Amino acid sequence: MSSERPLVLILGATGRTGQSIVKGLLASERFRVAALVRPESISKPVVQTFRQSGVQIRTGHLGDSVEKLTEALAGVDIFISTVVPWLIMDQKVAILAAKAAGVKRVIPCDYATPGERGLRQLHDQKLAVRDFIKDIQVPYTFVDVGWWMQLSLPMPERSSGLMKERMNILYGEGNNRTLVTDLNHIGTYMARIIADPRTVNHAVIIWEEEVTHLEALEIGYRYSGEGDFLRAKRVSVSADALKQAIETAKAEHAKDPSDVLALLDLTWSEYMFSLHILEENTLENAKRLRYLDAQELYPDVPKHTLEEYAEEFYGMENPGDVF
Repeated sequence: MSSERPLVLILGATGRTGQSIVKGLLASERFRVAALVRPESISKPVVQTFRQSGVQIRTGHLGDSVEKLTEALAGVDIFISTVVPWLIMDQKVAILAAKAAGVKRVIPCDYATPGERGLRQLHDQKLAVRDFIKDIQVPYTFVDVGWWMQLSLPMPERSSGLMKERMNILYGEGNNRTLVTDLNHIGTYMARIIADPRTVNHAVIIWEEEVTHLEALEIGYRYSGEGDFLRAKRVSVSADALKQAIETAKAEHAKDPSDVLALLDLTWSEYMFSLHILEENTLENAKRLRYLDAQELYPDVPKHTLEEYAEEFYGMENPGDVF
């Protein structure tokens, strides 16, 4: 029986999104699961955990030739990419290999928020990859997940990490709504999406709740036990100030396009403008852009509220670890 189940290969399986997808696919018991891992990452503990869970480990990376990646994709039915932001455009070589290997469906790395072209550099690159997939006529599903719940709550004082200061900024008035999803639940939805013929050659939006930025911060203040302290430390950034931050970040990134921190700074500012000023990350906007609604497709999948996640988040020794 197991040989009859579709084989799903995940590129970037050791990352946060990749691990969520591996876990969800294994739990579904509908698929055989493989991970394409760089040779230097074979000894990572997470890779050993994959092996013990029955995940097939194959070696390769985006620097390989199309021919070599085609060999790595032999026998694969569904190819899922979860690469880091600075490798988005490099996915094309793997997508060409997927076509050559006869892969039946490709899911490129999206897993973020919907929106128009010309407003976010990273989003535009993702859309360019989607165009490439359509041009070479590979069956696909595009999947966005709104904004992570893990990136929606202010971190308590005990937390550490580069993201700590960003988590307690209020952009604009804070009244625009935004879709949020628990990162740990992405894999549960993905298992349903890739088994569903209705999603072939469509985009799907995964989401669990729609909240305003101010509501998300207030949830954090209540559940953290540090409400007064965190409110006092909150920084407000206007739309105009955010626009200026984007221009500054663009200039810094242009100085050295290989600077990952500069890229992440630009990406964060552009995404905050999209979410909290332009209000692009809503169910209404996703449907306008012709996304299928995962909650409508799979109403039986349990939904997680941001308040429920907040209880878990603030119970961690260091909530900054989720980044």
